[in-house]
Amino acid sequence: MTPYPDGPLIVRGEIALQTVDGEPIPQKRRTVALCRCGLSTIKPFCDGTHRLSGFRTDD
Repeated sequence: MTPYPDGPLIVRGEIALQTVDGEPIPQKRRTVALCRCGLSTIKPFCDGTHRLSGFRTDD
């Protein structure tokens, strides 16, 4: 898992994602970008909204 400055978490390889209710979220690619700004319309995945919102990280 790699945090991108002012952007998503990039995860490479197979992972098990699930909703807060424990339902599995299918992973369609070996590399996924996970939202950190909380504004994505396709959570938990990143849709690029962080760029428009001005999201900033400390790393």
